[in-house]
Amino acid sequence: MMPPEEFTAALRAVGDGRYHHLHPFNLRMNRGELSPEAIRLWVANRFYYQKNIPIKDAAILSRCPERSVRRIWIHRLLDHDGHTGEEGGIEAWVRLGKACGLDPGRLWRDDDLRPGARFAVDAYVTFARTQPWPVAIASSLTEMFAPDIMTERLAAFAKYYTWVPDWGFDYFQRRITQARVDSGEALQITLDWCNTAELQQQAIAALRFKCDVLWSLLDALVP
Repeated sequence: MMPPEEFTAALRAVGDGRYHHLHPFNLRMNRGELSPEAIRLWVANRFYYQKNIPIKDAAILSRCPERSVRRIWIHRLLDHDGHTGEEGGIEAWVRLGKACGLDPGRLWRDDDLRPGARFAVDAYVTFARTQPWPVAIASSLTEMFAPDIMTERLAAFAKYYTWVPDWGFDYFQRRITQARVDSGEALQITLDWCNTAELQQQAIAALRFKCDVLWSLLDALVP
């Protein structure tokens, strides 16, 4: 069994080599090479992922017998679904879609969803429903790398995609801070509960799987 520092380094190494910031689609986005149609397609397909995040987290909660962990994890549902008087990440993504010229109804109906993107996201939800709950939590650790990609994305949109108004970027701005908090929680739970050599290896594999999900979602957008 790896000590915490070595285990953490092994998890971070997965993201360094496999996170979707390295995907050609994201690289092209950050270089300003995507057309408005390609941006809209990305927003529409990513929305399917966004609206399934609280379903994934609810699945983890339903399988977790540890009250202390559930009390930490439960805020994620409201972070995305929102609650009375406060919108969540799903509404913030719909606003991004509107800023890009997408009709919210098309987003909610999945009118522009590619089959490969649906398959990838559904596989992730199934993973959360069927794997041991500490392993499912470890798959969320792509959040460790999200603040950097959000910062790069905001800079790219401000420089290259000036046709998108600033009021559409609340989701990105919010996640820079939120992902740091979320990833810190998920990492500590993973370190505490993936407490055998077998669970540690399963956690590393889970993070690889999640990176593959995000990569496959972008693959689905390539003609």
